[in-house]
Amino acid sequence: MKITCLAFSMALMTSAVAAQESDPSDRFSACMKTLRAVASSKRGISTVSFERLTSRLSPDLSVLEFLDYQPEFRSPIWDYLSGLVDDERVADGLEMRSKWADTLAMASERYQVDPATIVAVWGVESNYGRNFGSRPLLTSLGTLSCFGRRQAYFSGEFLSALKILDSGDIEPEQLVGSWAGAFGHTQFMPSTFLRLAVDGDGDGKRDLMGNVPDALASTANFLHKGGWREGQPWGYEVLLPTGFDSSVSGRREKRPLSYWTTRGVRRADGQPLAAADTAAGLLLPAGPEGPAFLVFRNFDVIYGYNAAESYALAIAHLADRIRGGKGFVTAWPTDDLGLSRLERRELQTLLLGRGHAIGEVDGMIGAKSRDAIKIEQQRLGMTADGRAGQKLLTSLRASAAGR
Repeated sequence: MKITCLAFSMALMTSAVAAQESDPSDRFSACMKTLRAVASSKRGISTVSFERLTSRLSPDLSVLEFLDYQPEFRSPIWDYLSGLVDDERVADGLEMRSKWADTLAMASERYQVDPATIVAVWGVESNYGRNFGSRPLLTSLGTLSCFGRRQAYFSGEFLSALKILDSGDIEPEQLVGSWAGAFGHTQFMPSTFLRLAVDGDGDGKRDLMGNVPDALASTANFLHKGGWREGQPWGYEVLLPTGFDSSVSGRREKRPLSYWTTRGVRRADGQPLAAADTAAGLLLPAGPEGPAFLVFRNFDVIYGYNAAESYALAIAHLADRIRGGKGFVTAWPTDDLGLSRLERRELQTLLLGRGHAIGEVDGMIGAKSRDAIKIEQQRLGMTADGRAGQKLLTSLRASAAGR
């Protein structure tokens, strides 16, 4: 969300500067005082409502540690996709598409977005409602509004969250989510909720936390408003000729398909390229030696959900798999592929067996798991980078079998 009120931004800056020498609680209190005035004057949130919703808030500075860590930008693409588009998530997606077939059909008809894409967003964002995140949104967004960078952005989201609660769509105790403020089955930011969330089942509320029809319809509306083109693909994998000039690649560098055809680009599945006047960009997520994709307008729409090409590719690929598609034809340019969630759970079990206190076996490689991995990598003579890959898993399997 863009903050357009200059006075708002200036007030926040003044508050931060004035409180920079005080302790976090004092700084937080001063910041909340500034936000209370803005909530009343610019957002229509009464002082009474603001106090009711924020009086018990205190800063949680641990969220600041996440500001510069996002796996879609830092993980190798083959690691990122291995955990998000595995056989387990595809099977669950097929089950959810069947279970919610009527709801998806209504959302698809109303917003002209196919069910597989809607389900794929759901799968990537919250593992079909299993992983919402557990951080109280007002605490996280309030902290990010007053500390760290991007305070103006997070202040806007904080006020949007207050607006949602003030309207009664969601109860305060229900509003939990990610460290950055995304929440619900398909992880809307509060400002996105206010703009695009819809009532999917006609009960008079927009509830993305406890209401699947609302969440699926809202996701379809998001894609529709973003410019989704019904019946058109997001893109497809292609094969490049030997010696291809990769300098012409880039999602935004769209050219007619005739351009790509004359340069020897062909579909990996053997089908002909689509209409010659359709514009497509060449996406090379791992460079010219890895899988290549021609991507169209619908890929850009998915990208708008979370501005990362690896994220958009995960949703697009998962949607294809739910429709019955296969994996990529071209292999990733690595000799140490990433792990599926099933394999990550196996790795964690092996780490526990070697005495590492990593906590729950959940398939999520957190800080404790990474620390344990580094220790095992050092023991095995591998680069101690904390990465969970096939080589490490194979080595730990062998160690366990040799006992």
